[in-house]
Amino acid sequence: MSANALSDRINNLSVSQTLAMAAKARELTALGKDIISLSLGEPDFNTPDFIKEAAKTAIDENWSNYPPVDGYLELKNAIINKFKRDNDLEYQPANIVVSTGAKQSLYNIAQAMINDGDEVILPAPYWVSYYEIVKMAGGVPVVVPTTVDSDFKMTAAQLQQAITPKTKMMWFSSPCNPSGSVYSKEELTVLVEVLNKHEQIYVVSDEIYEHINFTGSYCSIGSLPGMLNRTITVNGVAKAFAMTGWRIGYIGAPEFIAKACTKLQGQVTSGANSIAQRATIAALNANPSEINYMVDAFHKRRDLVMQLVNDIPGLKVNMPEGAFYVFPDVSYFFGKTLNGVEIKDADDLALYLLEYANVATVTGAAFGNPNCIRLSYATSEDVLIEAFKRIKAVLS
Repeated sequence: MSANALSDRINNLSVSQTLAMAAKARELTALGKDIISLSLGEPDFNTPDFIKEAAKTAIDENWSNYPPVDGYLELKNAIINKFKRDNDLEYQPANIVVSTGAKQSLYNIAQAMINDGDEVILPAPYWVSYYEIVKMAGGVPVVVPTTVDSDFKMTAAQLQQAITPKTKMMWFSSPCNPSGSVYSKEELTVLVEVLNKHEQIYVVSDEIYEHINFTGSYCSIGSLPGMLNRTITVNGVAKAFAMTGWRIGYIGAPEFIAKACTKLQGQVTSGANSIAQRATIAALNANPSEINYMVDAFHKRRDLVMQLVNDIPGLKVNMPEGAFYVFPDVSYFFGKTLNGVEIKDADDLALYLLEYANVATVTGAAFGNPNCIRLSYATSEDVLIEAFKRIKAVLS
């Protein structure tokens, strides 16, 4: 049997570079190599006890039947209250769909809204899966490049230039994975002024890192004038509540879009895990201050990592204001030879660091920015100090 037996759709799909690098790091670790992996975006904390207790109670109360396709009403109400409390967004239960992780939420949106040839604007760097999810739905990703000098943020002029009669959507994340950039209310307002001239464009706002934010304020684009009925706000509990394995994501969207996502989900997975949904009710009903200890730890690590990065000549980095990544520009090393290895691009540098420093990172090419690499600081300070010591040694 050959690849010809597989669909063009799957043959044209790229492998997730973050998961590929994590797998490579695990393989080398299994071979006895002392690998430090800074490749995966996963909090190194355990799920808070009050959330685990809610899950145990749900098991004891026998929440073991099929849940509604779009989520339990009690969870939808918790999501509605959360959107109102944290984001100034007004929704009803018919606007909410709960899915098996925010990644499924994004996939549902693409399949429900994008036709062949529809253009989707992606400010780069973008999260690794946006490009492939859009492509799989028949859409055409329109990449808007940004640089470390602009804090990896798209300007209104760039947005305007990217819009054509075929533009259907814009997808972005704030705080951004991989750059850690957070769009301020003022910056979003300027983008909205452009969007309001093009009412056919819908926005997907990925806010999964909203609580891991060191700026002291947060603005959801859907809360700005004219945007609620054309924004799909995507969120979940994986990052802020250290619940990556629980697989719960959700959207707030115009009712016709929520219905379409529910229709699709009903044919693909049906409702998300019942016990995880019950645990998520406890997570979202809690005061966000319950997770301050994690946010404070990430903030402290951010400051440490900035010191460590700035101590390595050739790395150029912005100040990430949220999430738990740094995204240094490494183009200084392109064309240079290190330990007999020629570094042509960020792919080469990421592989070089894996082989010579035993540190796993992810190439920026996976995020639409081929001059950078992504490093996650969702690990202990001791591990971070050792990792950057190794990186500095092999880049000097």
